[in-house]
Amino acid sequence: MAKELHPDKNKDDPNASQKFQDLSAAYEVLSDPDKRRTYDQCGEECLKKDGMMDSGNPFASFFGDFGFFGGGGSNQHETPKGATVTMDLFVTRNKPVMKPAQGMRKCNCRQEMVTRQLGPGRLQMMQQTVCDECPNVKLVNEERLLEIEIEQGMTDGQEIKFVAEGEPHLDGEPGDLIFKVKADPHPIFERHEDDLYTNITISLQDALVGFTVDIGHLDGHIVQVVRDKITWPGARIRKKGEGMPNYENNNLHGNLYITFDVEFPKSEFSEEEKEGKCYLIVVLFLHSVFIVMLN
Repeated sequence: MAKELHPDKNKDDPNASQKFQDLSAAYEVLSDPDKRRTYDQCGEECLKKDGMMDSGNPFASFFGDFGFFGGGGSNQHETPKGATVTMDLFVTRNKPVMKPAQGMRKCNCRQEMVTRQLGPGRLQMMQQTVCDECPNVKLVNEERLLEIEIEQGMTDGQEIKFVAEGEPHLDGEPGDLIFKVKADPHPIFERHEDDLYTNITISLQDALVGFTVDIGHLDGHIVQVVRDKITWPGARIRKKGEGMPNYENNNLHGNLYITFDVEFPKSEFSEEEKEGKCYLIVVLFLHSVFIVMLN
């Protein structure tokens, strides 16, 4: 750049000589390790203060004109930058525990009102910080095994508290540790308070003539459903006492509500089927559905 900015090559530029001097001054600072270090720490003011640079502002006038180092010249432009990526970082947690340490420390600091005598008959009330002397402590991370019992009937979002297992306080009592229960969705049952809801799909024949179906409950016992009459799509029955146990009283249980979906044939009936009993049953079923919808 010294060749490009030399005054002999820029005779038409009235500022060519000044630019060349600024370039020389900037190079003198940046090429010297001590001056460069001082400039990186606190800029041109420190260089001027320590006598490392003459008066003037060669960095602003030179680099500013050419858009270097954030100079603010007309040709300055920002370097393109990709999108910022934010990611969650899952970490383990150790419990900080207070351990004895050497020395003493001031603790239980508080503001107290004290009376000072300024002169004969003159008193002044003022606040004063008062601290106690206590043995010094340090915080050390420790792992601790906690046993959590999920009781019958606990609901989603219910909290389990461990007293004094939270963050310690140097001048007070430790906080509590609270776990919040989050229930995973079940593929068959859906819970609302103490009641359970589920859906069962039956065939068209079972919907017309009745059926018996066994449902495996959450604890493994079988709930039997028996229907000896027509079951329309969306029909719901209630099995009393087959819901979730109540958290406050495990002897009480909610209800199990079963909603039926009917799977219709995906193919057309043949002529023989239409003339047979199946055709009559289908007509009867559709008639029943129509009556239910009207009601």
